[in-house]
Amino acid sequence: MICFPNAKINLGLHITSKRNDGYHEIETCMVPIPLFDILEMMESKKTVFETSGLSIPGEEKDNLILKALKLLRKDFNDLPNVHIHLHKNIPMGAGLGGGSADAAFALTLMNRLFELHLEDWLLEDYAAQLGSDCPFFIENTPKIATGRGEILETVDVDLKGNHLLLIKPNIHIGTKEAYAGVKPQAAKFPLKEILKDKSSWKEKLVNDFESSIFPQYPEIAKIKAELYEMGAYYAAMSGSGSTLFGLFKEIPPKSTWPTEYFVFEGLV
Repeated sequence: MICFPNAKINLGLHITSKRNDGYHEIETCMVPIPLFDILEMMESKKTVFETSGLSIPGEEKDNLILKALKLLRKDFNDLPNVHIHLHKNIPMGAGLGGGSADAAFALTLMNRLFELHLEDWLLEDYAAQLGSDCPFFIENTPKIATGRGEILETVDVDLKGNHLLLIKPNIHIGTKEAYAGVKPQAAKFPLKEILKDKSSWKEKLVNDFESSIFPQYPEIAKIKAELYEMGAYYAAMSGSGSTLFGLFKEIPPKSTWPTEYFVFEGLV
């Protein structure tokens, strides 16, 4: 069986408080976008995990796909071995949720492959044990996420027909680094209300990470400014990563970016 885990962008991201468990309370709107990895699984004599495409840092045992398999085996100890191949297109450390998507899609793929008949709410529970962004990718529709990101509420945000431009410079921002510079505070405007009016997004739809990340990495701030100069009606960092995205009503003008940048353009 084969599936295509997709990336996401964040429309606004508020860090409202620090929790006693070390996580932060957040509020954000996550929206799926058409940038895909490719994940294939089949039954095998032994479990094999292969990758191609972008190089994945870290040890194989720490990959969330294998952790998803291990998690399911706690409750379904007769699961057969699988041959897994992941072709990686979504860059890592980019704020695009690629690793989380791979894990969530692995759960849904194994649910189908092994005929486990798990409902979405239960798959979301498994996904939440793997990572804060993972549950979002089970239903994979626009959601407002609160808590540490695992509490999801459907929201009416329609970006269909919009043109999306992603720009990721050769800068890696770790999650720990990103949160270290943030001072949690209540959001100035209710996220649900802002999302209803796209004309207010440039002024009111804020990613709280930008206020600490931009002074450290002026190159990232410059890319956001360039996206607005190109005609984006909204531009922002996605999540806590170094990717900037611009949303355009028309096809964005051609622009020359440094060769080491990751650039993606598509129709949402």
